[in-house]
Amino acid sequence: MKIIVAGTGYVGLVHAAVCSEFGHEVIAYDNDEKKIEAFSSGDADRIVQYVNEPGLADIIRKVHGKHLFFSTTLADIIEGTDVIFLCLPTPPNMDGSTNLTYYDAALEDIAKHLRERNDLRRVVVVNKSTVPIGTASHLKSVLDRNKVENAGVASNPEFLAEGTAVPEARKPDRIIVGCNEDQDFILLQRVYSKFVHHVQTKYIETSPETAEAIKYVANTMLLTYISFWNGIGAKLGEKIPNIKIDDLRLGVTADKRISTWGSFVSNGAGGSCFGKDIASLIYQLRRVNVDTKMLEASFEVNENQKVYLVDRAINENGFQFNNKTIAVLGLAFKKNTNDMRDASSIKAIERLLGKGVSSIRAYDPLANEAARLEFNPSRNVLFEKIQYVDSARSAIEGSDALFISSDCEEFRGLSRTIEDTAVPPYLILDGRRMIPDFEILVKKGYTYLAVGSMVLEGAKVPTAGA
Repeated sequence: MKIIVAGTGYVGLVHAAVCSEFGHEVIAYDNDEKKIEAFSSGDADRIVQYVNEPGLADIIRKVHGKHLFFSTTLADIIEGTDVIFLCLPTPPNMDGSTNLTYYDAALEDIAKHLRERNDLRRVVVVNKSTVPIGTASHLKSVLDRNKVENAGVASNPEFLAEGTAVPEARKPDRIIVGCNEDQDFILLQRVYSKFVHHVQTKYIETSPETAEAIKYVANTMLLTYISFWNGIGAKLGEKIPNIKIDDLRLGVTADKRISTWGSFVSNGAGGSCFGKDIASLIYQLRRVNVDTKMLEASFEVNENQKVYLVDRAINENGFQFNNKTIAVLGLAFKKNTNDMRDASSIKAIERLLGKGVSSIRAYDPLANEAARLEFNPSRNVLFEKIQYVDSARSAIEGSDALFISSDCEEFRGLSRTIEDTAVPPYLILDGRRMIPDFEILVKKGYTYLAVGSMVLEGAKVPTAGA
């Protein structure tokens, strides 16, 4: 089949690359010429500047020019197209609603070119972006208004997790397809032919509105589960003596009905989906007079998690951040990505700067450059206090406290590095419980404050000659 993927962000580029592996002719379209040039180059270093996803650059190098092509001009690629996937930015507005400015602009352009095509074979335009329930109907109205002939619409939400998107796209746990016309279901069955009767992939056909709702409900349920563990499980360990959070998690999730995913307490979930999607669902439900207190509570718990370790350090340990140098490890919202969207580190760093720190020494194995763009001093002069270094050791050296914000593997078990580079008294704020042998550090005078545990004050270490 001939497929156009409109939009080459995390969703679009992965979808285009993996669909081309399935043997389809795929043209990834974007109006950003620099991105298209980078992807077309086959240079892994240039590709990962825009989308850093393990294994993705390898696929692009393998299939580019054979099954995968890139373009910035719709007019050159529209003829003979069977399916157009819309993988476009849908950022949130201040009130939680979805901003469809980019989506609508791209849609109008696509509709205009579809109207002018010579080949009038059936084409289905598919929403793969997360869009409000009912957007498929809006899509159909735009095509009809532009007098596009022989065109259908569909909703086919994506469920990929960054860092593992490539293997998940190759072997998805489910594919949701929402259409109103049988002929459009048939076209999408051809796109996903290897999965229609797959024993490990649930291929579900439904209405467009149901498909759109599935994405929102799934992401909202996941965030609510994370918020439950952070808002209840972690707080038990932080407030009641002798509760061991790791044992609590193991005991609860031993019940086969209860997922281990999301039970690892943390300093909050970030990324492009969870916060945006729950805010959008709250907005959509309010518009039809549905009470949203439970969703609002989940959202509030998650947002508070991003900053509360700083507040705990002040309230429970008496630590004063004013004029201190703080090491921050982990800037992207999770490991194996350079994506800064809604990363927990953003609010944590802003809170630290608000508390008067003299400097922040920041390090992330993939996201330093993306963080420079996020913390642009032209938006906030306090961002000039952030220094970017090339290792965890360099960040910790010369600092007064450490904040671990993400779960990068190289941050696990930093005890030796801390001992070598930081002299007690020294505060460790562990947002991901990455230091399993923390008790050794506490005995040597370091203070350890982690999600899910009470503050462990560093032992008084005798000074030389005492």
